[in-house]
Amino acid sequence: MQPVDRQGGTSLCYVLASRPEAVRDTLTAAREDLVRLGPSCEALGLCELVLAEALNNIVEHAYEDRSDGEIRLCLSLDKGRLSAQIEDGGRTMPNGSLPNGKLGELDVPVQDLPEGGFGWFLIRSMTEDLRYRRKDGVNYLTFSMALGEGL
Repeated sequence: MQPVDRQGGTSLCYVLASRPEAVRDTLTAAREDLVRLGPSCEALGLCELVLAEALNNIVEHAYEDRSDGEIRLCLSLDKGRLSAQIEDGGRTMPNGSLPNGKLGELDVPVQDLPEGGFGWFLIRSMTEDLRYRRKDGVNYLTFSMALGEGL
């Protein structure tokens, strides 16, 4: 993880390798940087959860666990909102669009519960303005989240 930009204290950008440990390191650095800007611990926890889901999906699916990929994460705070843009050069989303994020059937025996499928449900339920596009071989995922007043 390499922080590449800090503009006026409210914009942060990081470049990280497509590896789980790089995601963890970036999440730790982003949380430390954001806590200085004033969001509540609860708001930061929700932000960290969404970022972890999105970044780990890129590592696992877009790059298919290839560690040589690059991910760029840019965050900005303005008037109590966090805006995020994540870019990667991995595979295109299936069908060129975001997964629907619908939960599978949960009223089933434990052994029949789905192993995955919760990440996009969480991302969709916790964010606003969620958008995906692919241009010139780059995936762009953008979203915003309310973090509280006064930021």
